Amino acid sequence: IALGKTSLILVKLAELTQLTPVFPSQDPLDRADFNAVEYINTLFPTEQSLANIDEVVNKIRLKIRRLDDNIRTVVRGQTNVGQDGRQVKEITRDIKQLDHAKRHLTTSITTLNHLHMLAGGVDSLEAMTRRRQYGEVANLLQGVVNVLEHFSKYMGIPQIRQLSERVKAAQNELGQQILADFEEAFPSQGTKRPGGPSNVLRDACLVANVLDPRIKQEIIKKFIKQHLSEYLVLFQENQDVAWLDKIDRRYAWIKRQLVDYEEKYGRMFPQEWCMTERIAVEFCHVTRTELAKIMRTRAKEIEVKLLLFAIQRTTNFEGLLAKRFSGCTLTDGTVKKTEVPPPSTNPFLEDETGTETDEIVIEKSDTDRPKKPKVPDNPFHGIVSKCFEPHLYVYIESQDKNLGELIDRFVADFKAQGPPKPNVDEGGAVLPSCADLFVYYKKCMVQCSQLSTGEPMIALTTIFQKYLREYAWKILSGNLPKTTSSSGGLTITSLLKEKEGSEVAKFTFEELCLICSILSTAEYCLATTQQLEEKLKEKVDASLMERINLTGEMDTFSIVISNSIQLLVQDLDAACDPALTAMSKMQWQNVEHVGDQSPYVTSVILHIKQNVPIIRDNLASTRKYFTQFCIKFANSFIPKFINHLFKCKPISMVGAEQLLLDTHSLKMVLLDLPSIGSQVVRKAPASYTKIVVKGMTRAEMILKVVMAPHEPPVVFVDNYIKLLADCSTDTFQKILDMKGLKRSEQSSMLDLFRQRLPAPPSGVENTSSLSLSAPTPEQESSRIRKLEKLIKKRL
Repeated sequence: IALGKTSLILVKLAELTQLTPVFPSQDPLDRADFNAVEYINTLFPTEQSLANIDEVVNKIRLKIRRLDDNIRTVVRGQTNVGQDGRQVKEITRDIKQLDHAKRHLTTSITTLNHLHMLAGGVDSLEAMTRRRQYGEVANLLQGVVNVLEHFSKYMGIPQIRQLSERVKAAQNELGQQILADFEEAFPSQGTKRPGGPSNVLRDACLVANVLDPRIKQEIIKKFIKQHLSEYLVLFQENQDVAWLDKIDRRYAWIKRQLVDYEEKYGRMFPQEWCMTERIAVEFCHVTRTELAKIMRTRAKEIEVKLLLFAIQRTTNFEGLLAKRFSGCTLTDGTVKKTEVPPPSTNPFLEDETGTETDEIVIEKSDTDRPKKPKVPDNPFHGIVSKCFEPHLYVYIESQDKNLGELIDRFVADFKAQGPPKPNVDEGGAVLPSCADLFVYYKKCMVQCSQLSTGEPMIALTTIFQKYLREYAWKILSGNLPKTTSSSGGLTITSLLKEKEGSEVAKFTFEELCLICSILSTAEYCLATTQQLEEKLKEKVDASLMERINLTGEMDTFSIVISNSIQLLVQDLDAACDPALTAMSKMQWQNVEHVGDQSPYVTSVILHIKQNVPIIRDNLASTRKYFTQFCIKFANSFIPKFINHLFKCKPISMVGAEQLLLDTHSLKMVLLDLPSIGSQVVRKAPASYTKIVVKGMTRAEMILKVVMAPHEPPVVFVDNYIKLLADCSTDTFQKILDMKGLKRSEQSSMLDLFRQRLPAPPSGVENTSSLSLSAPTPEQESSRIRKLEKLIKKRL
């Protein structure tokens, strides 16, 4: 029984002491797998040990009571936490109340101090105002205004509102009093008070800074008006000095006035008022108005030299203002900022502002001008010179006249001096007159842009367009050599067994050089005109940019270039005509053997070697146009050669072989044409080579068809379609004529040809592309070897 009770006690004790997760312990009673029986056996290992069982039980019960006491203490401690929190919250609330009280007390004290300062300040302000103690008033008034701002929420209180009204009344009184003091010192009528400013007025300006801004503006306005009153009298419209020829005197007068102001009144006004600049700006406004008025009245007396003189002196004065003042007082819309473009070798992309000079037109060399940093904008640009803009038509008319005279001089000089001397070393000479024209254009553009960037620039652009066209037609197209018949041409003589000689006029060496020079000049004008258009758009107002378009003038120069190339092509083409005519008149059915190239081929090659090197050297600086010349000549000569080839009828087998050899020789010469006679061998442009190979291959195919036997007819027709892929019966008829077939044979052959033609057009096109494609180098070499063997066999 005792052991059983002990066991129950131990189990309870173990349940109470299982706090291992919180308090780690080695006591067996704290273990989660506690076994009471094992624990009792540990306490009482033998029966003899049971004698002290009561003592062990009492110890265990004592331990249980201690644990119960500890648990009770902990639980009671947790119940007191809420009570302690409430006590702390009450303490915090008391502290907050004390903080609020402190803050309110501080605010009350500050407000009372401000109220005391305000009341005392208002009294002092009124007293100082009566005694005109502006020096003390300036500091005190600002302080009173600042203090009064703290009472903006308390204007409902009668005493505060009364103090605010007294401050406003004092400010109004100060304003009227200061204006009266300035009126007395600088009366609107009469002379200025001698001597410098008094300290009273200097301090009054400090007070005006604190008062309503209108007081300050009124002081400035009256002072400047009084300061410029003498100017309006001296330069009245009816005075001799008011006219443009004496415009320098206006600017000299204001310079003296500004110096006088600095000496006498410079220290009276605060520096931030910028009175010197304000006087200068108002002078500019008055001057612009007065000049506009007098120029309207005497518009008929304005000459271009007088106008430019006045504008030059005015812009110089505006530049002087920009150096002296910042432009911070400018409030109207007369200020116009201009961007300075980056320097460049292009005459229309260079820095055109130039250095300081007495002339608007820049006389410095365009290429010698050093690179300059970007200069600051002139905020005073146009502040006076804007008045000249309505009269710039005088300037535009003058430029129209000057450019007309310049073009006439170019024409006269060309007639008197003749064309420029050939200069092959420099790749063809550009006519010097075009450089003179564009230099003059640049000067006009710079000058006009300094005068105005509005409608006058558009009018000047129209003048530029007019004389670009005149230069293109009168100087360039007008001096191109004319093609006329002459007895001085080369004759294909009896070497070709012709009964009659043919004569054709050729351009001389000088004429060829002149054509190339005109072409190079037109190219220069084309590129420079494009740059001129871009520069004009930069100079003109953004709203007017769309009205500047020189595309028509650029097209005109393109036409001159095209005409020049066509003349060169026609000259060489015409020189080759007698040789081709001789070819077509030869009795090819009587040729007995195949020899070297025929004399007509030699003649064609001779003309090519005479003309092409001259043209190439003179167009060295415009390589693309020399390529165009080669392409146009090939496109002209090859079809003409094929047409003359069809006229060679009838042709024997040997004659066809000789023509095939001649055709190959011409093909090789044409492929080498771009670099013929040159020490530097260049690969011909691919576009040109393609044209020559395609065209001359067709000529070779024609001769191969002619050489082919016409029996059986089906094989002949199919071979023709395969080699030429030409569905035209006219071409087939010409082939039959070259073979010398009778009309009866031709009729049946034509019927067969029509029957054998491929039905779908696409098939014809595909066959054409295959037959006319350029042969590979291997195929070309093989064909040449076969042809050489054939020639040796015939010889």
